[in-house]
Amino acid sequence: MHSTGTVPQPAPAPAEISAETPTAPVEDPDGNAGRHARRFGLPVATALVMGNIIGGGIFLLPASIAPYGTVSLVAFGVLTVGAIALALVFGRLAARDPRTGGPYVYAREAFGDFAGFLAAWSYWITTWVSNAALAVAAVGYLDVLIPVNGHRWTACLAALALQWLPALANFAGTRYVGAVQLVSTVLKFVPLLLVAVGGLFFFDPDRLGPFNTSGHGAVGAVSASAALLLFSYLGVESAAVSAGEVENARRNVGRATVIGTAGAALVYLLGTLSVFGTVAHDRLVTSTAPFSDAVNTMFGGSWGGTAVALAALVSMTGCLNGWTLLSAQTPYAAARDGLFPSAFTRRRRGVPTVGVGVTVVLASLLTVYNYLSGSGRVFEVLVLVTTFTATVPYLLATAAQIFHLVAGRSEAVDRGRLVRDGVITAVAAAFSVWLMAGAGYAAVYQGVLFLFVGILVYAVMAARRQRTQPSPVEAR
Repeated sequence: MHSTGTVPQPAPAPAEISAETPTAPVEDPDGNAGRHARRFGLPVATALVMGNIIGGGIFLLPASIAPYGTVSLVAFGVLTVGAIALALVFGRLAARDPRTGGPYVYAREAFGDFAGFLAAWSYWITTWVSNAALAVAAVGYLDVLIPVNGHRWTACLAALALQWLPALANFAGTRYVGAVQLVSTVLKFVPLLLVAVGGLFFFDPDRLGPFNTSGHGAVGAVSASAALLLFSYLGVESAAVSAGEVENARRNVGRATVIGTAGAALVYLLGTLSVFGTVAHDRLVTSTAPFSDAVNTMFGGSWGGTAVALAALVSMTGCLNGWTLLSAQTPYAAARDGLFPSAFTRRRRGVPTVGVGVTVVLASLLTVYNYLSGSGRVFEVLVLVTTFTATVPYLLATAAQIFHLVAGRSEAVDRGRLVRDGVITAVAAAFSVWLMAGAGYAAVYQGVLFLFVGILVYAVMAARRQRTQPSPVEAR
């Protein structure tokens, strides 16, 4: 327990001991390996980062941020700088400790059990709420192909189906997760590059609309729109969270994180700018499939929009595939240390199956609740909640890097890069705090309620750990 004044240093699990060894997996009794389980190389790890970042957000967010005006493009630029700084921090932390769990591992190693639990709990909430939000976003593009949005229950059932199909792929094993992720990442670039590059030839400044329509000052408008845009960058930590499944993790996690984030940022900025310049502002504000509308505007008719909608569905399904894996990895790492229920440690074919199952059930219940509530802006509500819960593990991971830099321990800090790492970490920390502030009162309120429930869970788990561990007297 952290209350004794010492930071627990758990022995790495077998998967983490071999994190740098790209040997072929051998079947084990725990179901952690075998022919259906396979470590991710650099291309797949990069695809995991890019696939989880470029998921549903980019395909719907141009319409979500349009009400703020073109000031949101400024927010995109600022957000990109912060996201890349955060990616570099994760790369440094993963090089030091390449275990599965990402922010949870870094926070617990630096600050103890409670901080680690908060990181794991917040990140877990982020993953299953994000899955619900992605499924809601995907229904908007499915409606282009098959009319489903006209009836609430039809749309709800479609959103549930889009969540359960990737869950089934995860149950099949990491081999299939990696294959789906690589294929869907390649396919999603077709419509994105078509709009991002082709849209520049059809760009009309008159379609951009006003600079700031938020009703706030420029700084407030940038912060508010950035809170929505953060959802587009969730996933920057993907390789770090799954570090135990990555070959040569100390090297490849950092490389995959930075390459994936930078590539996603370039596509994001060009794609959003092109949509703003091809779809009239008043139409964009009410659009449920802005990329389809952009292609229809560029080429006329509806064939292009239908093709984009199909590609967007493939993209979002691939993103849900990756996020479903991540949703189980952090609880697995925490459960292995006794901070989550032990059921979350069960793995089959390299995948923590209980974590996948619990996550998809919770996301499904949240989806049903939001459709029952009749809210007209379900996606935005879910996005803002995940914005807050995501910044908690981001901030704790960044604080862990600050701790190592200030402590100056030789095994944790590269003194030749001390100044550079300090500046990057300061940018990442400021970025995380700014995003938390920009989430808004309602999102912070709902997010804090989730965190408080987690504190009660931690109390139960800590008591159970203390009861099962021998006392100092018994140990002697």
